Amino acid sequence: MSAADLAREPSRARDVARRLARWFARHARDLPFRRTQDPYAIWVSEIMLQQTRVETVLGYFERFLARFPTVEALAAASEDDVLAAWSGLGYYRRARLLHRGAKAVVERFGGVLPADPERLREISGIGPYTAGAVASIAYDLPVPAVDGNVARVVARLDAISDPAEQQAGHPGIARRAEAVLAAGRPRVLTQALMELGALVCTPKAPSCDLCPVASACRAGARDLQAAIPAPRKKVAQPEARFVALVLSWRNAVVLTRRPATGLLAGLWCPPLVPTRAVRRPRSPRTAMERLGFDGTIEPLPGPWVRHVFTHRIWHVAPFRGTLRTRPGGEDVTLWRPGSPLPGGLPRIARKVLEAAGISAN
Repeated sequence: MSAADLAREPSRARDVARRLARWFARHARDLPFRRTQDPYAIWVSEIMLQQTRVETVLGYFERFLARFPTVEALAAASEDDVLAAWSGLGYYRRARLLHRGAKAVVERFGGVLPADPERLREISGIGPYTAGAVASIAYDLPVPAVDGNVARVVARLDAISDPAEQQAGHPGIARRAEAVLAAGRPRVLTQALMELGALVCTPKAPSCDLCPVASACRAGARDLQAAIPAPRKKVAQPEARFVALVLSWRNAVVLTRRPATGLLAGLWCPPLVPTRAVRRPRSPRTAMERLGFDGTIEPLPGPWVRHVFTHRIWHVAPFRGTLRTRPGGEDVTLWRPGSPLPGGLPRIARKVLEAAGISAN
């Protein structure tokens, strides 16, 4: 470790902790998951917040807890019910792991999440970050929860120049964050570090004039805040194209379950068929026949529906049609708009339905 190291400078760590706690008390956003110390609720919120904006999570968090108020309620639910409650939030693997983890908590820990971070990490879907968040926020233990925001704050505080040492998973970042937590109330300081990174110590153009710990920031003193952390190289996202069949039978919409593996595994969508066409296909008749559907089909006006996943982009050409006969099959269902969804309906499916004038809210 370098000389500029919060883990080796207790007085500086205490100063950072004191200033952070004071700032957080005055400037923290009023968020529903900050009004509770329930380990289960904190666990749910942290899983939802992974790779998802806070603004998006707010409504989902409260609806999810209303539907599954306890870990026992979540464990007892069917996977389709859990995915339906998660529907539209994305990254559905999180929901499956949360559901699986709830069952483990009930079976192995009597329905109570353990405080020990090592025991927490034995639960499906809980890694070092989530274990730290539950241990520190719910149980007030000095266990760091290091996400991108926290890593950036710590890297700038100690002016860490090595790109590898700036990463959230680097043990040096965790040691420094732990030193700050141990110097005050971990429950408060964990959230304060996250909030500072989200609102003030942002990736670009940080608001150093508003920062409560600017006097302790080595990057700021050296005018290095724009260079820390080092920018990552952008990787080109692969793109794929599909035809979407928005089919109806007696005022119900045909949805098919996606395969059990791969992207959107097990979720419900209008039938999606890969295409190599760069321009909108004239007719998906071949796709209709391949899926065993018999009916009329016509293109919908408007551009391709574009959806960006974390590491890829989909372009979808929607078509609207009416079936002559009722569709069958284990992975086919008929959904009437306005009625409860049969399970998880991903955002790309909602976009396609909206292009056909069908609301899935």
